[in-house]
Formats: sequence, C-alpha cells, structure tokens
Amino acid sequence: MTTALLSTAGELHARVRAGRRAVVMTMGALHEGHATLIRTARGIAGRDGEVVVTVFVNPLQFGQGEDLDRYPRTLDADLKLAGESGADVVFAPAVDEVYPGGGPQVRITAGPMGERLEGSARPGHFDGMLTVVAKLLHLTRPDVALYGQKDAQQLALIRRMVRDLNFGVEIVGVPTVREDDGLALSSRNRYLSPAERRTALALSSALFAGQDRHAAQEALRARAREVPATRARAEALSAIGESRAAADAHAMATAVPGGPAAVRAAARQVLDEAARLNPPLALDYLALVDPSDFTEIGHDFTGEAVLAVAARVGATRLIDNLPLTFGAAS
Repeated sequence: MTTALLSTAGELHARVRAGRRAVVMTMGALHEGHATLIRTARGIAGRDGEVVVTVFVNPLQFGQGEDLDRYPRTLDADLKLAGESGADVVFAPAVDEVYPGGGPQVRITAGPMGERLEGSARPGHFDGMLTVVAKLLHLTRPDVALYGQKDAQQLALIRRMVRDLNFGVEIVGVPTVREDDGLALSSRNRYLSPAERRTALALSSALFAGQDRHAAQEALRARAREVPATRARAEALSAIGESRAAADAHAMATAVPGGPAAVRAAARQVLDEAARLNPPLALDYLALVDPSDFTEIGHDFTGEAVLAVAARVGATRLIDNLPLTFGAAS
C-alpha cells in the first residue's frame, strides 16, 4: 500500500473517511513495538477503515537536562516501517502546526496520579504528555487510539483524561513487545553499549522474578484452599515443591493472597545484584501499584496490579512493567 506523508491537520481532515480511523501516536524512531501497535490498529480499523500514525517529538514532555535534542529523528525509516505495518497515513506535523504561536498557555494537568513514580522522577512530564495527546486527538479525530502498555502510567493517565474530560474516543492498550533477551523494546535501547545492555536486562529479569514469585504463591494459595486438613495441606504444598511453605501450611493457608511484599522482595533482589555490576544499574524506583491511581498496593490487596521499574544504565533511563492479578480476581 502507498502510505501518505502529511504535515498539516487540513490535509488530514480533507481525506475521505469510509470506516473507522485508528490512530497510533509516536515520537518517531519506530521499532517492532510500534509496528505491533500499527498492525493491531489495522485489525481494528479493518479494510474500509484508516490507520494514522503520528510522528511528533513533543518538546513539552522533556524536562531540563533530558534528551530532546538527542532524541532520534528517522522520518524516512519511520514512513517505510509504518507503511509495511499497515498505516495509511503518517502525520508528521511541525512544532508550529501543533503549537501555533508557541507553547500553549492552557495545558492539561495530570493531577495527583501524574506526580507519582514517573511524574516524581520527571516533573511536568505527564502534563506535557497529556497536553499533546489531547491536541493530537483533536487534530486527527480518531474513533480509536492505541498506546503501548510498556508506558503503563501514561496509558492509565490517558484513559483517565478521556473519561474525566469526555473525549469521544476509544483507548486500546497493546501488550509490551520484547526483544529475544527480554528487554522491552524502546527507542532508547539504541543508546546502550553492549556492556550497558547486559546490565539493563536486570529490569525485565527483576519483573519476571516478581512474576514467578507471585505465580508460585498464587498456586500455593489455590492448592491450600483445596485441602481442608492442616497435615494434608502441608503434604500438598510440599508436593508442588514449596517445602518452606509446607513447614507451616496453616499459616500459608491464612496468608494474604499473593503476598505483594514477597513479589517486591523477589524483584528487588535482582535489582540489588545489578547495582553491583560494571556498569551498574542505578534504580529510580520499584513499585507494585494499583493501575487505577498508581498508588502502592497493600498487603490485603486483590485485583489487577502493575509491577513497575525504572532505572538508569550509563546515561540511558529505561522503564518496564508487568501486569499481575492478586487474590480472588485471579
């Protein structure tokens, strides 16, 4: 298919629309993670619909000392990948098109959720992100917009904005795409040296360690509920390879579902070991949060949660997360 490259909203609005318009918003430097978003959008829009990929490096999202000037601009390659993945249009506006007359005087404020985790590490980042997302939703006028779950806090805030401010658009989250070694795909991965990349693998390794600990505990809880007698419960737990839990089956049977503290501890151990590598991993945060507001979950939490991590390796800052389900909801 021929993918049109447009730079003004007027050009985009002039296109004849037959079906649904699905939009994938990016800052360029497209990779397989973006390609997955575009292919998913193609499936949602269907043959008669239209897929629009925006490419815009938003200056409002970059704080002092961050990598706005360093951020890669690869429009020709982006256009090629977008077309191969099923995009009808790449909308690549200039800054003046998105912010005519300079930076906007009226902006979206992310509120308390935008001050936590990524918002604490990068003050003002989410205000800038929501402002440009609101602008691009108006400029592109989609029926549905797709975002990657790798940026879990961003996705949660966009969903909140769309709901709280009554935007007439469906928001779809697409699972994180990983490289063969487990590292979450990111445009910033290209900044890593081979040694830094080896250290960076600790982010996904920590998340998988927490996930494994969570799965083991949930299995223990499920097995313990099936066996009424204390002695039989201990034998059942031992049979699935958890002798430590079997030593006190009654305690395990009455323990909090899933054990958030144990999940955090399993992930933290991997990150602590990575801090001693050369080059070391410098942890910004490890958090196990409720995705509705990104506050830390308590010991008695049940339902959907997000295990999230952010760290620096050399000059590169990386984030990653995994969804988990605790207790009765699982």
